[in-house]
Amino acid sequence: MKNVGSTDKIIRIILSLVLFSLYFLLQGNLRYLALIGFVPLLTALTGFCPIYSMFGMNTNKKK
Repeated sequence: MKNVGSTDKIIRIILSLVLFSLYFLLQGNLRYLALIGFVPLLTALTGFCPIYSMFGMNTNKKK
């Protein structure tokens, strides 16, 4: 069941790109924090967010 809408997907993709860019801006072990960018990217690509599911949220307008 998809619970992530199109606007939400765009925001998540932009957020993941911003997080991935941290890999090049940070130094040392902090640069691996940029890998957190995979979470919003995967939820955008699959259209499913487990946290939305836990709280009963749905931004997907299609039924």
